[in-house]
Amino acid sequence: AGFELLESIAFSGVALNLVIYLGTVLHGTTAFNAAHVDTWNGTTFIVPVLGAFLADSCWGKYNTIVVSLLFYLAGLVLLTLSAAISPFRPSSCQGLSCPPASRTQFSVFFAALYLTSIGTGGVKSALLPFGAEQYDDSSPEESRRKQSFFTWFFGAINLGIFVAGTLVSWLQQNVSWALGFGVSALCLLLAAAGFLAGTPWYRVQLPAGSPLRDILRVVVASVKKRKTRLPAAAGQGDLGLHEVAEDDDLQKLAHTKGLRCLDKAAAKGGDGHEGPWNLCTVSEVEAVKILARMVPIWVTCVLYAASLGQMTTTFIQQGMTMDNKLLGRVKVPVASMVSIEVVFMLLWVLLHDAVIMPLARRWAQAGSAGLSQLQRMGVGRVLVVLAMATAALVESRRLRVAGAGRKMGIAWQVPQFVLVAGSDVFCGIAQLEFFYGEAPASMRSICSAFSFLALSLGFYVNSVVVTAVAALRPGWLAANLNEGHLDYYFWLWAVISAGNLLLYLLLAARYTPKQVLRHSP
Repeated sequence: AGFELLESIAFSGVALNLVIYLGTVLHGTTAFNAAHVDTWNGTTFIVPVLGAFLADSCWGKYNTIVVSLLFYLAGLVLLTLSAAISPFRPSSCQGLSCPPASRTQFSVFFAALYLTSIGTGGVKSALLPFGAEQYDDSSPEESRRKQSFFTWFFGAINLGIFVAGTLVSWLQQNVSWALGFGVSALCLLLAAAGFLAGTPWYRVQLPAGSPLRDILRVVVASVKKRKTRLPAAAGQGDLGLHEVAEDDDLQKLAHTKGLRCLDKAAAKGGDGHEGPWNLCTVSEVEAVKILARMVPIWVTCVLYAASLGQMTTTFIQQGMTMDNKLLGRVKVPVASMVSIEVVFMLLWVLLHDAVIMPLARRWAQAGSAGLSQLQRMGVGRVLVVLAMATAALVESRRLRVAGAGRKMGIAWQVPQFVLVAGSDVFCGIAQLEFFYGEAPASMRSICSAFSFLALSLGFYVNSVVVTAVAALRPGWLAANLNEGHLDYYFWLWAVISAGNLLLYLLLAARYTPKQVLRHSP
């Protein structure tokens, strides 16, 4: 948890103020800055998926963390140098004239960013499971300590975001960008030193192989037996489908209707030899069916993540045009609003656990847990629609105030951040539970990685939308937002989010949950 606290400060110290650095130091345009931040964020969250496969099938978690730390430190050191050394950044603005960064300056900066992206992605893919492996599940005491580890790990991530969004952001905007990036590099160096110092006491497990092989076996076997005819009966015994005898190490899954083309992989008596690439068990087939049923839900998670991407791009750009003084005195860094969202999120957690869920259980049927994972994901999607609409209304008012020669206070952004925080609590946590809980025991790693992949693709979708709007409606994202219509852009995302919500409701209503015959221990 201490490692993750320092790593979270290091990463957030770069990510939270990135769009501001691109605009105020490198003098990029509004559309350019938003698109490149989204692309970088997308890359950062797709690397953990690749890192997870390397950690599980080749390198192991410990080696993945060590190698990733080398990339991570190299990126942060180069980023600090690019901000500190004059030839690596353009000259300051002279009045309204702001010279853009040269190709070399951009190249150095983005090389540093993507080295950092590779490093943090590798660490994110392996650190949490590596930490969990240090506890022995056969010991009740260590099992309880393992639960505490997850709690502290989650708390460390959010505390790191808060520290970066307040202290590090203040240093960057009021003292020196190089000092702020240097603090991030120092935090990671301390985290790496502490991690390596504990090497003799770690429990290191060897990689167990990738679950992709089992998925490919089912697909290959079903294609080979595509001409096999299956009777209409639903029971696996009636269908003559293959299943292994009782095995305490396996999780048995019940046969379900639908996707009958995959059932052929478990059909006995097909063409060819009955080897592992010709005959699969019902549980193996059902595992692939689960993945196929989760994919449509996952697609809506991508669009949901794209909506949330506004918090670290256009929300900050909107805040940069506002009066960032609270009560007329306290100057608040614009990026710190993201840290304030973390505080709101913790308040939402209290409201969720102390009020909403108890009421839901009281009104639900006897024995029900209240709001299911799918229902909570739906609530989160409703709140993000309201957040986009609120941001649009705030921007409309800000433009009217700016037209009168005044600045609107940054406190007007609080409602949209409150709604985003509530969306995070309801949807973000439920998505992690859904992808882990619905996954077959042998595929929990790959299914858990779906959440990272959704975040990644969400940032890329956001980047595509920004680029399209800049080309088709350049007036919406003008270099001077007082001359643009950022409110129209927020309304566009409100419509996209509402359409995504309707699609999700249709898919969730038709979703068939996993059916387990017997749990693995």
